[in-house]
Amino acid sequence: MAKRNTYFEDEKIEKKIDLKQFARILSYILPYKKIFILVLFLMGVSSVIGLISPLLLRTIINRVTVDADMRMLGMIIGAMAFIALTEITITYLHQTLMGKLGHSVIAVIRQDIFYKLQELPFEYFDSKPDGKIVVRVTDYVNDLANFFTNFVLMLITYVLKIAVVTFFMLSLSPQLTLVVFITVVPMMILVLMLRKVIGKLFAKLRAKNSNRTAFLLETIMGEKIIKSNNRSSLNHDIYVDVHTQCVDQWFQIFMRNELNGPIVELFWNIGTLGLYGMALMLILKGNSLMNAGTVVAFSAYMTQFSGPLTQIAVIIQQLAQVTSNLEQVFDTINAPVDIADESDALTLSDVKGKVDFNDITFCYEEGVPILEHFDLHVQPGQTIALVGPTGAGKTTVINLITRFYDVQEGNVAIDGHDVRDLTLKSLRNKVGVLMQDPFLFKGSIIDNIRYGRPEATDEECIEAARIIHADKFIESLPDGYNTLLEERGSGLSAGQRQLISFARIVLKNPPVVILDEATSAIDTETEKLIQEALETLLKGKTAFIVAHRLSTIRNADRILYIADKGIAESGTHEELMAKKGLYYALN
Repeated sequence: MAKRNTYFEDEKIEKKIDLKQFARILSYILPYKKIFILVLFLMGVSSVIGLISPLLLRTIINRVTVDADMRMLGMIIGAMAFIALTEITITYLHQTLMGKLGHSVIAVIRQDIFYKLQELPFEYFDSKPDGKIVVRVTDYVNDLANFFTNFVLMLITYVLKIAVVTFFMLSLSPQLTLVVFITVVPMMILVLMLRKVIGKLFAKLRAKNSNRTAFLLETIMGEKIIKSNNRSSLNHDIYVDVHTQCVDQWFQIFMRNELNGPIVELFWNIGTLGLYGMALMLILKGNSLMNAGTVVAFSAYMTQFSGPLTQIAVIIQQLAQVTSNLEQVFDTINAPVDIADESDALTLSDVKGKVDFNDITFCYEEGVPILEHFDLHVQPGQTIALVGPTGAGKTTVINLITRFYDVQEGNVAIDGHDVRDLTLKSLRNKVGVLMQDPFLFKGSIIDNIRYGRPEATDEECIEAARIIHADKFIESLPDGYNTLLEERGSGLSAGQRQLISFARIVLKNPPVVILDEATSAIDTETEKLIQEALETLLKGKTAFIVAHRLSTIRNADRILYIADKGIAESGTHEELMAKKGLYYALN
C-alpha cells in the first residue's frame, strides 16, 4: 500500500505540458468529430470575415473621403454592417457547438471517473484523504470543462486569426509586417517567461487548495468529535494556517500577473511608433502603395495580431494547468483495479457456508504483516467470534472474506472456491456485512432497508424490520417507513441507524453473515431483542462476529482470540474461561 497523503502534505504535481494527455482526450472527441470539423470550418470563416472590415475602412479613407462618393460610402457601411452581423451569427453558432461538444466530452469523463471510483479497491481510498479525491472529481473536472468549452475554442480561433492576419498584413506591406514581428516577438518571449513562472505558482496553489479542501471535509465529517473534544479553536488555527498558505500563494500569482499589462502596453507603444515611423519613411521615399488608409488598416491588423498572441500566452499557461489536471484525473481513471473479476470467474450459488483461510499472509503495508500463516476452517452453520486487542487483525479477517482486500499469500475459500475465482457480485450477494458505523443514504427508511435488494417489496422490507425489532421506532415516526432521512441518517440515534442496517441484512438473507461490532451502538435492552432476532437470522448460516461485548459472543461455536498475527487462543466460551488465559482476562 502506498504511503498515505495527508491534508498538510502537498501532492506532487508536475506542471508541464504533456501532449500525451491531450492525445488521450481524442478518444473522447472522436464520437463528436463531425461537430468538431464543423466548428473548425465556422471559426475559419469567422476569422476571414472579421479581417475584411479594415480593408473597407482603408477604402473609405483613400477613396470616399477624396472623391466624396456618398453612394460608395453607403455601400461600404452596409457591407460592414452585413459583415458584423454575419460574424456575430457564425461566432454564436461555433461557440454554441463547441460548448455542446466540450460539455459532452466532460460529461463522459465525469461518468468514467465516477464509475472508476465504484470499482477501485479500498487500498486506493486508504492512500489519500477523501477531500483530495473529491477535488479530482469536482474542481479538476470543472477546470477541464471550462478549458474545453472556452479556452480550446479561443486557442483555435486565435491561431487561425494570426495566420489569416499575417497573410492580410503581408499583402498590404511586407515592411510594416516586419515591424510588427520585430515588436511582437520579444513581447511574446517576455510574456511566455512570465506565464511560465505564474504556471509554476499555480501548481503550488492548486496543491495548497487541495490540502485546504481535504482538511475542510475532514472537519465536517468529524464535527461531533471536534466539538466534544473542544478542538474548535485549535482547528480554527489549523484552518487559518492552510488557508493563509493558499492566500499567500495567490498573492504571489496576482503580483506577477499584474506585470502582464505593462509589458504588453510598453511593446504596443513601441510597435505603434515603429509602424508610423516605417510608414512615414516609405511615404517620403515615394512608395505609391503606402497611404493613410493603409496605415489605419495596418494598425487595426496589428491589434488583431498582437491581441491573440498575448491571449495565447495565457492559454498556454492554462494548457499547462489543464494538462496537470488531466494527469490527476486520468491517474484516477487509470488506477489499477486489482480486485476485479477474472475473465473466467465463477458465479457463487447454492452456498453451504464452508469458509477456509488457508495459510494466509496479509499486509496493508509491504513488509509489515497483519496476519501471517493464518489458518482457519469453518464448517457450514458455525458461528465464529473474533476478539482481541485493537489492530490485531480481527476486521482484516472478515474483510478478506468479501475481497475488500486480497491476500499476499495463501487463499480464502468459500465452499472450496477461492474467492478470487468468483465474481464479486455473486460473492458479495452471498456474504452480508454489517459494520460498526452504519451508513444510511438520503432517502426514505424503506428504501434504505431494501438497499441490498432493490427488487424487494414493501411487505418484505417491513417484515425484515419487524424481525429485528426496528418496527416499533419506525412506526412511531410521522411518516413511518416513508420518513425521509437526511445525509448519513441525521436525526436518528446511533442505535436506530444500526437497527435499520440490521433490517437490511435480514432482508438480504445471505448464507454467510459478518457482524463487525454491530451492536456497539445499541443499548442493552435493544441488544437483548436483537440477540433473539439473531438466533433466527443466523440459524443455518455461517457467521463471523467481531465484538468487544462478550455478552454477544458467549454462545458462539468457537471464539478466536486474534493476536500476534494469528490465532492466540481458540475454543468455546467455557473452554477459554477454564484456560484462564488471554480471553479470560477480558471478562
